[in-house]
Amino acid sequence: MQEKIQQADGKLGILIPGLGAVATTLIAGVEAIRQGLSQPIGSLTQMGNIRLGKRTENRYPLIREFVPLADLKDIVFGGWDVYADNVFEAASKAKVLEPSLLAAIKPNLQALVPMKAVFDKSYVRNLDGSNVKQAATKYDLAKAVMDDIENFREANDCSRVVVVWCGSTERYIETGRVHETIEQFEEGLRENDPMISPSMIYAYAAIRLGVPFANGAPNLTCDIPALMELARRTETPIAGKDFKTGQTLMKTILAPGLHARALGIRGWFSTNILGNRDGLVLDDPDNFKTKEVSKLSVLDDILRPELNPELYGELYHKVRINYYPPHGDNKESWDNIDIFGWLGYPMQIKINFLCRDSILAAPIVLDLALFMDLSKRAGMSGIQEWLSFYFKSPQTAPGLRPEHDIFKQLIKLQNTLRHMMGEDLITHLGLDYYQDLVEAL
Repeated sequence: MQEKIQQADGKLGILIPGLGAVATTLIAGVEAIRQGLSQPIGSLTQMGNIRLGKRTENRYPLIREFVPLADLKDIVFGGWDVYADNVFEAASKAKVLEPSLLAAIKPNLQALVPMKAVFDKSYVRNLDGSNVKQAATKYDLAKAVMDDIENFREANDCSRVVVVWCGSTERYIETGRVHETIEQFEEGLRENDPMISPSMIYAYAAIRLGVPFANGAPNLTCDIPALMELARRTETPIAGKDFKTGQTLMKTILAPGLHARALGIRGWFSTNILGNRDGLVLDDPDNFKTKEVSKLSVLDDILRPELNPELYGELYHKVRINYYPPHGDNKESWDNIDIFGWLGYPMQIKINFLCRDSILAAPIVLDLALFMDLSKRAGMSGIQEWLSFYFKSPQTAPGLRPEHDIFKQLIKLQNTLRHMMGEDLITHLGLDYYQDLVEAL
C-alpha cells in the first residue's frame, strides 16, 4: 500500500463551511504556527509519536515524519459563512484568541473573506445572515458550491482540496426516502425537498467532485445511504460526525476505565453552559435534540448495558446544554457520576471541566483535513472509520456499532497508519519477549 500512496506535492486547500469560532481559531492558529509564534498543541499529526516494531527497537517517530502528510506551509484556507466578516473580524468577535496574537497576523487573516453560504433558516432558527446564496433549486445551490470549490482550487493553485464542515448544528431529522439512493437524492435537490439540509448540499457538492468531506457537527450530512453510495462511486473519503471536544472527550476517557475495572454506574448527569454561536444555536430545542442524540450514544456503546446488566442495566444518563452568553467560547461542564464497587458499595465522581471549546476543536479540524487528504492519496474511499478518534458519534458501515472507547480508537488509528506504510500492526500482546526468555533458559 505504501507504494500506492501519492506524495503530498503542491498546495492543499482546506475549505470550511462555517467560518465561526472553531474555524477562525484553526486558521489563526496555523498562521501563528507558520510564523513561529506558537506551537500546534493538541494536534496528533503535528506533535504525536507512533511506536513502530517491538518496544526493544525504540522506534517512536513523529507521525508527520512517518506518513506523507501535507506540510503546514503548503495549506491554503477558504470557506463559506452566512456573515460577511473576514477571518480577522470573525476571530475578533469570537473572542477565543488574544487580540495581541490576532494583531500579529492581521493582514493574512483580513485577506480571507468568506464565500456566500448555503443557508436554510428552518434548519438553524436562531441564526440570521445576509451573506447567503440565492438559487431556484437546491440542485442549483449544489452546483454553485461545486463552482466555488473549483474556482478556489484554480485561484490558489491547489493540487488537492478537502472540505471540513464547521457550521452549526442543524435541527434534528431522521433518514427518509430522499436519502436512500443518489438518484432519489438528486431528484430531491431539483425539487427542493425540505429533508435535504444545507450541510447535505455541501457534502454532495464535495463528494460529487471527489473531494474528501468530514462532518464536524452531529447532523446527518454525509451519514445517509445516498451520499455513502456516491462516495463509493467517486472514490471519495468521508468521515463524521460531531467533533469530540469537551464533556464527551472526558466521557470517552473515563467510562472505558470504569468499564475496564468492572465498576458499576447507576447514573451520569451532565450539564453545560456555553455562550458562543454554537450555544445560541443549541438554545433551540430542535437543534439541541440533534446534539443530545450524539452525546447520549457514547455511554451505551462503551458500557453495553445489555451485556453487563448487573453493572449498567439501570444506568440513568441525562445531558443538558444551557446558553449562557457571559461565558462566550469558554464552556463549563459539570458531571456527577454515581458508581458502585465491591459488594455494591456506592461512590461518586464529580468533574468540573472549564474548557475552551474552539481550542479543543481547532487541532481536530487540522488533523482531519490532513488525514482525509492522506486517505484520498492512499486510495481509501468511503467511510474512514479509523478516524473515529475525533468524533462523538463516529460514522460506521450500516449495521456496525461504532467504537467510542478513545483508547481503542487510537489503536485503530495508529494501526491504520502502520498498515499504510507497511509496518507490522501492534497488538500489545508481548508474549514473544517472554517466550524468547524461556527458550534461552
